[in-house]
Amino acid sequence: MDVAASEFYKGGRYDLDFKSPDDPGRYISPDQLADLYKTFVRDYPVVSIEDPFDQDDWPAWSKFTATVGIQVVGDDLTVTNPKRIGRAVVDRACNCLLLKVNQIGTVTESIQACKLAQTNGWGVMVSHRSGETEDNFIADLVVGLCTGQIKTGAPCRSERLAKYNQMLRIEEELGDQARFAGHNFRNPSEI
Repeated sequence: MDVAASEFYKGGRYDLDFKSPDDPGRYISPDQLADLYKTFVRDYPVVSIEDPFDQDDWPAWSKFTATVGIQVVGDDLTVTNPKRIGRAVVDRACNCLLLKVNQIGTVTESIQACKLAQTNGWGVMVSHRSGETEDNFIADLVVGLCTGQIKTGAPCRSERLAKYNQMLRIEEELGDQARFAGHNFRNPSEI
């Protein structure tokens, strides 16, 4: 579940009705938003929430991650930046990195960000970007870095299918050595 909460964060509160005329009663606190997410986790098979709070609402991230018991993915929070990842580790703000190569700039920096996250027990989800092409490199990166997770969208367009098809080719090439992470998707090296 990708919430992208920075998009509806206004002055320390979250606007859940941002399409309606301005009504002060429509804003909720970070704690109220966290409680809403917890009902989703309780009532539905949610195993991962991305960007549940604003990118600079560090206390809300930390409090939520400590109590929710699922994967909490930092995208806007970490922006594949080692300094922000380091702060998120110290603050225990999330437990998974959304890795975007062209967000940090180079493959080398991306690998460093991935290793920093994995060293600290985090999951890593390699992601496509808006305006994606049919380049399928991120599928190779997922396997090469043993992240176990890819975010490339529903297989309804060719730029998305290209990544899934590459993963199938990799699996075919690996043969019996290929391993499906399954429930160990956050720590695929443990299978």
